[in-house]
Amino acid sequence: MAVTPNVARRNAIVLAASQAIVGSAPSICISMGGLAGAYLLAADKSLATAPVTGFNVGVAIGALPAAALMRAVGRRNGFRSGVLLTACGGALAALALFHHSFWLFCAGLLLVGGGNSFVQQYRFAAADNAPDAFKASAIAWVMTGGIFAAIIGPQTVIWTRQFFAPVMFAGCFAAIIALAAAGFLVLSFLRLPNDLPGAKSDGGDARPLPVILSQPRFIVGFLCGVGSYGLMSFVMTGAPLAMVGCGLSTDQAALGISWHVLAMYGPSFFTGKLIARFGKERIIAAGLALLFCCALVSLSGLHLWQFWSALVLLGCGWNFSFIGATTMITETYRPSEKNKVQGTHDLMLFATVAFSSLMSGRVYDAYGWDVLNWIVFPVVLACFVALGSLSLRPSAGGSAS
Repeated sequence: MAVTPNVARRNAIVLAASQAIVGSAPSICISMGGLAGAYLLAADKSLATAPVTGFNVGVAIGALPAAALMRAVGRRNGFRSGVLLTACGGALAALALFHHSFWLFCAGLLLVGGGNSFVQQYRFAAADNAPDAFKASAIAWVMTGGIFAAIIGPQTVIWTRQFFAPVMFAGCFAAIIALAAAGFLVLSFLRLPNDLPGAKSDGGDARPLPVILSQPRFIVGFLCGVGSYGLMSFVMTGAPLAMVGCGLSTDQAALGISWHVLAMYGPSFFTGKLIARFGKERIIAAGLALLFCCALVSLSGLHLWQFWSALVLLGCGWNFSFIGATTMITETYRPSEKNKVQGTHDLMLFATVAFSSLMSGRVYDAYGWDVLNWIVFPVVLACFVALGSLSLRPSAGGSAS
């Protein structure tokens, strides 16, 4: 079903608003998950980032069920179901802190991650319900909501961290319930004609999944998206631990994550236009170059400005690489294939992100901040090689036709 530009813009704005509110929960989990994990652990702190891994595992394992549910009940109802799951996860995480239960806390963040698997589909919903010329901008518009999430999440942490003192951090995760309630109301205004239950998809018969996933353009888009997101999670998860370990305060660590999330989503105001002007490949390459610079700055010293500058470069690099890669992925499937492709894509993506967040804590605990950043270089190089290989195969467009 054709969607007018005005409807596409309205949906992108509604999804951006929900991203701003419900999308604050991940920044709370990521900025405080490792610190709360260390607070709950008695001696061995090597598993401190396991709660953050639990969050990312929740996003990964929730991807396919989320796609299946939305195919059955429509994306609007599916998104609202995801918000309810997010609220349950926040409540369980807060309860775990009251009971000083590390593994229950991990389970709570797992549920928040499951709710976030629905939020990750916002970008696809906006693109699938937009004219071709507006797809990249629709994705970017939705992601601008992360700018406000970058403010709401860390400010929520600062104002609620000691709300239930002496039980530290419980207020942060209880606040997720209120954020979820607000997001539920916002999603009531969403209208997605191409995603109603039983809506017919045009664009031809659905191809087997292996055929879609084996397209060169899908492979390169996936590798660049996974590489940039995995590195972002790997460095970002370890950064609060490194900052506090260097004698900086918890509030400074939270504000560092705030600057990082602002950098993740701030460029979204113009990333879509940059992609339209210069092409996806060049914008992905620019993002990878920024990730390379992030590691260089991180390795240059341990002052506050170096941590914050590296996190800003990390966020900007992720934005360019991930939006470019996502736009490339949307060109590789037909409307009749979208649910299975998007669900499979996010399952593989966030399984990698979960592994990255787990290894972040272990690498930092065993080898330190410098080694953690040295790992960035070979991953960025591999992504550059994949991107370059695509330019050598102009006939391998891998379109969805």
